[in-house]
Amino acid sequence: MGKKDFYMDKAVFVIKCMLGAYVLTAGLLLLLAFMLYRFGLSEKVVSVCIIAIYILVTFFAGLLAGKREGKRKYLWGLAMGVLYFGILVVVSLVVNKGLEDVAGNMMTVFFLCAGSGALGGMLA
Repeated sequence: MGKKDFYMDKAVFVIKCMLGAYVLTAGLLLLLAFMLYRFGLSEKVVSVCIIAIYILVTFFAGLLAGKREGKRKYLWGLAMGVLYFGILVVVSLVVNKGLEDVAGNMMTVFFLCAGSGALGGMLA
């Protein structure tokens, strides 16, 4: 296998991993929306659940990346968490048309995503 095939294989894996992470995120957010509708959850509970979903999904993305790569697992997990956060910020900026709503807890969410991705990679 040449270098081009090697890097192409890594890129395809990262894209599949991120796609899986966002599909899982969408499913969990739909479940949360159903629970909000059905049980009338408070805003604080919904906020905590959203952050828990970010942590859970990046943990599993890091775990998957760490298992596949075998070497430098925590770095692959960290990369999955940072990439997840990056996509999350871009989508939030496009939807909100600005940084006002996103900037409040941006650093907290970054460290939670990066940390849980790295933890998932370490435990792989």
